[in-house]
Amino acid sequence: MDRVSANERSLANHLALVAFRSGHGNGHLVNELMRVVYLSWFLQRAGFGTCPAEQFKIAECAVEATLADAHESGDWQLPAETIVDFEALLALYDAQLASAPLHEVLAAEQKLRAFLAGTSSSPIHVNT
Repeated sequence: MDRVSANERSLANHLALVAFRSGHGNGHLVNELMRVVYLSWFLQRAGFGTCPAEQFKIAECAVEATLADAHESGDWQLPAETIVDFEALLALYDAQLASAPLHEVLAAEQKLRAFLAGTSSSPIHVNT
């Protein structure tokens, strides 16, 4: 992936988290953050990263809680204690975009599309 495209993606993702931190989250931004979680998960599974699987699961559950709360109250807030997890995953995704070959990024995007079109509740599996 060229540096300009990677930087644009990174900036948009970091701005989404900043918006949530400042109380200005919305449905589009939470979807962007969830997209980062899943893409970074797929890229890590392809050999690009070593974050604990639990960190991905924490972020995924935080998004689910945010969606449920927003449906009930109209308030778009990520749980404050999960912000650090999103920061770590954004940093991981930045590193992945800088190091993974474009074909791996495209493969991760294809896996995301397949997941979204399927019936699985989550692509993230945590060994317990």
